[in-house]
Amino acid sequence: MVFSDESKTEEVDMNIDDLTIGQARELAALFSATSVQQCAQSMGGMIDKKVIIRTYSAGVFFGVLAEKAGSEVILKSARRMWQWKAEKSISLSGCAIYGIDESASRIAPAVDSIWLEAIEIIPCTEVAIESIEGAKDAKAQ
Repeated sequence: MVFSDESKTEEVDMNIDDLTIGQARELAALFSATSVQQCAQSMGGMIDKKVIIRTYSAGVFFGVLAEKAGSEVILKSARRMWQWKAEKSISLSGCAIYGIDESASRIAPAVDSIWLEAIEIIPCTEVAIESIEGAKDAKAQ
């Protein structure tokens, strides 16, 4: 493990069972709220924003990006976009920019939160947010 401050960098071998209280505090500082905020900033400010998520195998979702770690995300107020067509354009990016054509889309009711493995995270415009949030809950056919 490497610890550093402005004046030096020191490599230290340590066993977690042998940590001192001071070392445990240093580790805790590495995972502090500041680190979480830095991570959120590195996401281009998308944490707590409404986004569209494309997954490997669960489909496409719209909701509020609450957390991200690697490719794993927690999406709140998540609606599965079971079937979608962009209002303009031909892609999912078009849905995030222009919204959906509700007559050709099927959007599921929102769940409180969902864990997903994301391969694409697309921030939504206000027009898209209104379109997707305003879509009627799809019913089984």
